Amino acid sequence: MLDLPDLLGALGVALILTAYALLQSERLASASPWYSLANAVGSALILVSLYFDFNLPSALVEGAWLVISLFGLGRSWRARQAAGVRLPRAPT
Repeated sequence: MLDLPDLLGALGVALILTAYALLQSERLASASPWYSLANAVGSALILVSLYFDFNLPSALVEGAWLVISLFGLGRSWRARQAAGVRLPRAPT
């Protein structure tokens, strides 16, 4: 049975692979904020898992993946702001 860190890491891998599969099947654009968000959350979950069972090369890859994904998310957000596109408000 998976412990919590392994479960979180596996969920992170699933998010990243799902986003990549959607990108390759042209169901999700690389400029989509959802693509960057899935990659950022996925890599963060893998980093949580690595905190409990450290592996330097994997931590370096996932750290870079997180930074690059956050850059893409910020770029997408700035493009939406420049275009005057507002995100829907959360229901109250």
